[in-house]
Amino acid sequence: MDYLYDGSFDGLLTAIYHDYYSGRAGGIYPQDSPYQGSLFQEGSHLIETQSSLADRVYQAIEIKLSDAALPAIYHTYLSNIPEKETLILHYLRFSFSVGPRADSYHTHPAIQPVQKAARRVSFEKQRLLGLLRFIEIKQEPQPLLYARLTPDHNILPLLAAHFADRLQEENFIIHDCRRRFAVIHPARSPWRLQLLDNQVTRWLERAENAITDDPLTGNPQEVWYQNLWSRYFDSVAIESRRNARLQNHFIPYRYRCNLVEMIKLEQKTI
Repeated sequence: MDYLYDGSFDGLLTAIYHDYYSGRAGGIYPQDSPYQGSLFQEGSHLIETQSSLADRVYQAIEIKLSDAALPAIYHTYLSNIPEKETLILHYLRFSFSVGPRADSYHTHPAIQPVQKAARRVSFEKQRLLGLLRFIEIKQEPQPLLYARLTPDHNILPLLAAHFADRLQEENFIIHDCRRRFAVIHPARSPWRLQLLDNQVTRWLERAENAITDDPLTGNPQEVWYQNLWSRYFDSVAIESRRNARLQNHFIPYRYRCNLVEMIKLEQKTI
C-alpha cells in the first residue's frame, strides 16, 4: 500500500514512522500530487501528520545515523526531484539497517539519489545567497526590503534563516515566484513562510509592477543605488577578458531576470 501525506516535512517523517511500525509502504506521495498509484500496490492510505511521531523519527536519525543524514534528507525533501519521498524512504530503510557508515556507500542505489539531490539543492542555495538582490520599497513607518527569485528547488526555507540572521533589524520579504509563497520577516521578529493569499499577492504585484515599469519611482535613492551598482559592475569588467560562456556558468540565464546589473547590461547590448 502507498502512503499519502500532507506535503509537510513532519508529515513525511510521520509516514516513515508508519512504514516502520504499521506496515511497509510501496511509496510515499503528497496527497495533492497527481498520484496514480502503482500496479503492484493495493490502494493508498492517507497518513495524518503527528508531530510526536515525526519527532521520534527525527531523533532516531540524529542518534543512529551520521551527521550528514538529516541535512541530506531535508535537502532532498526541498528538491524538485520526482518521487523524492520514496527515495528518502529507501535511503532511511537502508541507512537504519547499516548504521552511520551508510553514507559511505556512495554508489548504492538507495544512497546515491538522495546524496545527488541534496548536493543540487545545497549548490543552488549557495549560488543564490550571492545572487539574491533586495530592493527598498518605501512604506511607513519603516522601509521594506523586497527580493524575488525563481529557483529550481524549494530553497526559500534555507535562505530565510540566513537573511533573518543578517537582517534582524529590517522588514523584508523574499518571494518565490515559481511556487507562489514568500518568507515574511518583520523587524526584530521571527520569520515565517506564507502562501500568497489575495492580499499579499496584490501587494507583491504592485511592487513588481513598480520594478518592471520604472524602478521604484517613489524611491529615488533606490534608483540611485541600482545605477551605482550597474556602473560598478561595468567598471570592474575587463573587456579583453570577457567570457560569456564562463559568465553563464556562474550566472545562468534563468536567474538574470531578477538581477539589476544583468538586466541593465542586456539592455545596453540590445
